[in-house]
Amino acid sequence: MAEANKKYDATAIQVLEGMEAVRMRPAMYIGDTTNRGLHHLVFEVVDNSVDEALAGFCKRISIIVHENQSVSVIDDGRGIPVDIHAKEKKPAVEVALTTLHAGGKFDHRAYKVSGGLHGVGVSVVNALSEWLEVEIRRDEKVYHQRYERGKTVSKLTVIGKAKATGTKVTFKPDKQIFKAIDMSYDTLANRLRELAFLNKGLSIKLADERSEKEAEFCFNGGIISFVEHLNKNKNPLHNKVLYVEKSGEDMVLELGMQYNDSYAENIFTYANNINTVEGGTHLSGFKSALTRAINQYVKSKNLLKDSSATISGDDVREGLTAVISLKVPNPQFEGQTKTKLGNSEAEGFVASQVFEFLTTIFEEHPSVANKIVEKAVLAARAREAARKARELTRRKGALEGLSLPGKLADCSETDASMSELFIVEGDSAGGSAKQGRDRRFQAILPIKGKILNVEKSRLDKILSNEEIRTILTALGTGVGEEFNLEKLRYHKIVIMCDADVDGSHIRTLLLTLFLRQLPRLIEGGHIYIAQPPLYKIKRGNREEYIQTEEQMNQLMLDIGREGLKFSVLADKKTLNDPQFKELLEDLVQLDRFNIHLEKNGVDLEKLVSNRHKGSKKLPIYVAKVEQEAHYLFSDAELAKLSESAKGEKEEFNYVEIYDAEDIEKVITKIEKMGIPIETYFGPSKRKEDASVRSGKQAEGGKRVKPAFRITNEVDVEFFALKEVLEHVKELAKRGMTFQRYKGLGEMNPQQLWDTTMDPERRTILKVLLEDAIEADEIFTILMGDQVDPRREFIEKNAHMVRNLDI
Repeated sequence: MAEANKKYDATAIQVLEGMEAVRMRPAMYIGDTTNRGLHHLVFEVVDNSVDEALAGFCKRISIIVHENQSVSVIDDGRGIPVDIHAKEKKPAVEVALTTLHAGGKFDHRAYKVSGGLHGVGVSVVNALSEWLEVEIRRDEKVYHQRYERGKTVSKLTVIGKAKATGTKVTFKPDKQIFKAIDMSYDTLANRLRELAFLNKGLSIKLADERSEKEAEFCFNGGIISFVEHLNKNKNPLHNKVLYVEKSGEDMVLELGMQYNDSYAENIFTYANNINTVEGGTHLSGFKSALTRAINQYVKSKNLLKDSSATISGDDVREGLTAVISLKVPNPQFEGQTKTKLGNSEAEGFVASQVFEFLTTIFEEHPSVANKIVEKAVLAARAREAARKARELTRRKGALEGLSLPGKLADCSETDASMSELFIVEGDSAGGSAKQGRDRRFQAILPIKGKILNVEKSRLDKILSNEEIRTILTALGTGVGEEFNLEKLRYHKIVIMCDADVDGSHIRTLLLTLFLRQLPRLIEGGHIYIAQPPLYKIKRGNREEYIQTEEQMNQLMLDIGREGLKFSVLADKKTLNDPQFKELLEDLVQLDRFNIHLEKNGVDLEKLVSNRHKGSKKLPIYVAKVEQEAHYLFSDAELAKLSESAKGEKEEFNYVEIYDAEDIEKVITKIEKMGIPIETYFGPSKRKEDASVRSGKQAEGGKRVKPAFRITNEVDVEFFALKEVLEHVKELAKRGMTFQRYKGLGEMNPQQLWDTTMDPERRTILKVLLEDAIEADEIFTILMGDQVDPRREFIEKNAHMVRNLDI
């Protein structure tokens, strides 16, 4: 009662000052405290350096991810000012880093345009970092200052001399704010590549000290290069990218566009280098101008038989790849994460410039105009056909006569946010799922075989496919122009396929359907992938379901090494249990690498024996010239050997060791335990040398001694690490039975519920669209009609395959 009677007066109103407010409600400033927000910290700091480049003072930016998960961003701009701020009585850099809404982006003398406008970017990074250090080179001096969780902990001090200028910000995200602080190299690389495309000639370098990966992005072609990159695996309708750069009304517009023969539109919009994923006024200005320009050209050339007919916006954008980059002095974004531009003046400016540009292009290049218009006219005809077909996909309403598909086993729950739809491959699996589900909130839709590949089809053809029509009717949202997210009947849509090649193909076809025709379901986080188990293991009365090969190996190692002592005989040392476990895990990895190398005709033992003596690095190529093996460490060595073989007209082929870096890491870990890597293979691999295997006699007449001993009830001695791993696995298998699940139909309803459908115990993967550019590229390669890029993709990634059922 005391709590209830507390007075609600002025004392209950908390005032959080600056940094405290950010730490209390971080999502208000960076979107969230998961992966997206974590990487947003880096991009906030990088955006400041890019703003220096936009102002003409920065040519190079470097981003380094350190082993302790801290990140450094270094530029060669002017350096943050260090003189004393008249009002705050502190150095300007300290004001910028510790005060919200403080920065140089408000004064257009310093920055004509910039991505930062609230003045909260780098100060928010400071507030959400365990520590942040800034190093500034200007006035021929190097200045340094340190902050911890947004608070200044050292004075700004001069620590050296410098001829150049620039800023270096190093920060470590705070574990108190973020659940995980592991930066993703790919997420950083994709955004930095984007920034390099948008800023012609700006060099951006990314280095990851954790994996020794690095890349440098610099594109003198700018947006033209960007559009070419987006269209590289597609068939363009016209060879040259249509490009324009226009200035006026304090704004600068850059536009690159090129049509291809696909049916999807691919438009990326940027305002002051910020990726406005939700579009905004610059996008609507572009769309209206494009539709108007094409319709005007069609009418002036009398290309439509019906004079009153017009081509819609969707028709003119079919197969279009475009990048719109607008520089605007006072951008109005929605929120600090800047996903939508709101400047009303941008719409009119972009519309007038684009219309003028396209009108000129169409008059000067009629062959290009005719190809674009022909595609739009075909799209308009297909749209009319699709409109009729789309009637079949509408959700059943109070006054509509259409019913839900008969094969759909619906749930009794009427609240869409509580309902789940499982799209299940095959009738037998569908039957198990129907019996095993919780009928209150789980609906089951079995589909037969493989649906149409929508990557290669227009909407009218897509809607003539019975299975797709069934899926769309069950979802209730409609498709295309009539799509309405509010009509979605299930907020969780779970794809449930077999763990074999066909199952993977069907899952990919379904994901292509959602990405190309219903992308808002992915953006809204409604699509999931079920994770049925790979194995059922029975040992005595204990039954366990295993989801992955990694879990299976872990279980085998845990059971197999129970009560064992492992000794390295040469050093007379015994590994403790955690060390033995780590060694076995390394051996599992090495075994896996060995299997993949053998498939490619590479002998791991010979590869290891040809390690670089100084750097201990593995060769990255094994080349054969007339059957003689050459172990090479660089592209230059490979090119030289290839030229030499060509000159001598000798037979030449090579294998690239994609895993070289990872194998090296495993070998280094084993060697740090004091175990020479040669002992992995043992004294001899020759089967006929039985005397070596039994430890009696080697080739030189010397007795070969065992290298390892495992002590349990009896002592067992080994000559090779490979044998140790095999022995532990054999011990684990005693009294154990395995069942490998390839199809969902192999599980009875109860098993399917226990392993895959029970919300309390299941594992499901949420499908997210983190990088639209990368997703578009991958789906174009995998599902498009060009064979060569797909073959290259398979060759490059074949070594990563772990389970392949053919």
